[in-house]
Amino acid sequence: MPGEEIDRPNPQPLPSHIDENVLSLAVKLDKTKLDDSTYTGLQEFRRAANYIAAAMIFLKDNVLLERDLQFDDIKPRLLGHWGTCPGLTLVNSHLNLLATQRTQDIIFVVGPGHGAPAILSSLWLEGSLERFYPEYTRNRQGLHNLITKFSTPSGFPSHINAETPGAIHEGGELGYALSVAFGAVMDKPNLLVACVVGDGESESGPTATAWHAAKYIDPKESGAVLPIVHVNGFKISERTIYGCMDDKEMVSLFTGYGYQCRFVEDLEDIDADMCRSMEWALDEIHKIQKAARSGKPIMKPRWPVLIMRTPKGWGGPKKVHGQFIEGSFRAHQVPLMAAKSDLSELKDLQAWLGSYKPKELFTENGGVVEAILGIIPKNDSKKLGQQIDTYGSHEVLNLPDWKKYTVKKGDQASCMQTIGELLDQTLVDNPHSIRLFSPDELVSNKLDAVFRHTGRNFQWDEFANARGGRVIEILSEHTCQGFLQGYTLTGRTGLFPSYESFLGIVHTMMVQYSKFNKMARETTWRKDISSINYLETSTWTRQEHNGFSHQNPSFIGAVLNLKPEAARVYLPPDANTFLSTIAHCLRSTNYVNLMVGSKQPQPVFLSAEEADIHCRAGASVWKFASTDDGLDPDVVIVGIGAELTFEVIEAAAMLRRISPHLRVRVVNVTDLMILKHAGGHPHALTHQDFDALFTADRPVHINYHGYPSEVKGLLFGRPNLERVSIEAYNEEGSTTTPLDMMLCNRVSRYHVAEAAIKGAAVKNEKIRLDMHETLSSIKHELSKVREYIMKTGQDPDNAYDTPSFSGTGSVHRDVGYAD
Repeated sequence: MPGEEIDRPNPQPLPSHIDENVLSLAVKLDKTKLDDSTYTGLQEFRRAANYIAAAMIFLKDNVLLERDLQFDDIKPRLLGHWGTCPGLTLVNSHLNLLATQRTQDIIFVVGPGHGAPAILSSLWLEGSLERFYPEYTRNRQGLHNLITKFSTPSGFPSHINAETPGAIHEGGELGYALSVAFGAVMDKPNLLVACVVGDGESESGPTATAWHAAKYIDPKESGAVLPIVHVNGFKISERTIYGCMDDKEMVSLFTGYGYQCRFVEDLEDIDADMCRSMEWALDEIHKIQKAARSGKPIMKPRWPVLIMRTPKGWGGPKKVHGQFIEGSFRAHQVPLMAAKSDLSELKDLQAWLGSYKPKELFTENGGVVEAILGIIPKNDSKKLGQQIDTYGSHEVLNLPDWKKYTVKKGDQASCMQTIGELLDQTLVDNPHSIRLFSPDELVSNKLDAVFRHTGRNFQWDEFANARGGRVIEILSEHTCQGFLQGYTLTGRTGLFPSYESFLGIVHTMMVQYSKFNKMARETTWRKDISSINYLETSTWTRQEHNGFSHQNPSFIGAVLNLKPEAARVYLPPDANTFLSTIAHCLRSTNYVNLMVGSKQPQPVFLSAEEADIHCRAGASVWKFASTDDGLDPDVVIVGIGAELTFEVIEAAAMLRRISPHLRVRVVNVTDLMILKHAGGHPHALTHQDFDALFTADRPVHINYHGYPSEVKGLLFGRPNLERVSIEAYNEEGSTTTPLDMMLCNRVSRYHVAEAAIKGAAVKNEKIRLDMHETLSSIKHELSKVREYIMKTGQDPDNAYDTPSFSGTGSVHRDVGYAD
């Protein structure tokens, strides 16, 4: 059975056992009558938009229904979703009216992204499609192009995406519309974002948390979101949770979330109901904003929310082949799937499209009639599809010189504490165009320097309310990501610091965003935006105290799978290189930047000037740790990642002591993408440059922070890869010590030294002669260290001192244990 059977269309929820008195919490409004011109404009806008939306799904010819439909008029593939369209055109028509009458700046965020026909038809009516796409003019030919090309290779896709004017949300994966909407209004005091949340989407976890997003909006400095919950009752083949909740349950839920709840459900006069409700909602928003901006903010303001109950597929076929369509799950996608081959369904389609009376809605040349134009803003900048914030308002950051914050070479410093100083000043210098979005981890991640001149923006907390904080901390990675997307896509810059292991929670959100940005870059009219920036710390290498669950570097691989034009992954080895990297990322545009680094004190290997050069190159030979500056090596050892590089440096120092005849070159890679095969990424090294760095034929051992398959994938296509060995995170871990984490995953200094000896023995006869003895000595030292850790529960003293390369190398750290 494809879905449940219903015995009536648009079934209402059964009554709950909640006290009737809770209904007093729902907002009651006096019914008002619309003037004739407004009423006619709204009605005809919706009829025209619904006609075009339905025609887009079905027709490849005869788009104005100037003769009876024939099978040849129907597209060979029927793609699209009808069920949500009537509700979306209803909202769209009233937002146009609101923008016209109140001269309000409005962005329309649409959770049911598969309702693209409703949005595209409305954008055609308001003239925004022809503004960006000359082939969609408001005439007969433009309408023909829109309808016949929809969901074909030469037209718009079936979901809202970056090609859709006014869109700032990829309409595929559900759950993120609301958080994106709230991110968009931050620091935009005059902006209203109307956000439709479908009742299917409302079942997602990200949406459930995003209802709390209003608690992070300071009405003094930011705009407002008007959420509109579209309860049409059905998903693909089943009723929705909200569709089975009565008004008492809904008003109780949304009152608890902190909203004033207004039901829009008068199907006999839906336009009057919606118009009055939107006017009330905007007035309530302005009251809250006026109080905050006059210095008397309302503590815990109750923002408006509209609950719109309309039938699924409203206005479409009532019954087909004896089964209910309108008001059932069967209206979700294409109601008449056999219209190209079944005569009865073709006639049903003819009757359905004809019911909108298209001859009354379009002029002789296919243009829009005056009644519809009367409710559309005359000023193009107020039209929903032409809001400049959605496509062309990028604000370039005023960044301080990162070199002012560098640490002396040879000292030890936390990468996070060091960049915290830079971020603090960046927030001061850019008070309205950068925010940090973090899941309650800034202090733990040692970024608390940002709180010197700002605070958290949690409006329901008496200790944070109305203080203009630039930091949003909410224990929901999904909500942080949505905020970040909305904020970035409307022209500002955001930073998302997180524990490494939990950033993967937003993997698919990041991919959806990347798809949106890819298509945006392919349009001619969307301007550059700031890169989306992830700061990944509290990494597996220093999560030995939290255990196995906190050891997960997989988000690196998620970014590596993006298009090369977008993907950027950096693993700076020390505080100075991290300063250079984050300054670059905050200046960059259109990328997905992932920065991975340590929050614990680490040696500072490079001066400011050296760090600058190193980061520009993406990788370099570290001559101070190499033999004879790295000339003519027997083996190349490579560190990628702060702690992994430290182990490589320790190994290099150890090798000077235990194997003085070994010639080693030490390389650090900070830009992971340079490893990609030549031409596979904009940052990829040419074969000549790759060989200059890693040699053409000497063994190479790579000590890598992420999973080994990631480096293998990057290197694939490079010649002579049989000489390369890789050790990396190998899903080994527990609650243990930092050095033991290295030992467990075979990335410790001892394992690097062992690999170097084996590699060098291929060419160097002296190394090969003593290889067994040398390897035995390394294994002996390793076992002594592990025995010490198991006995004492701690690493040996000085295990993380800065390695010394004076004389023959670092001093042997004897832990005092016999065989």
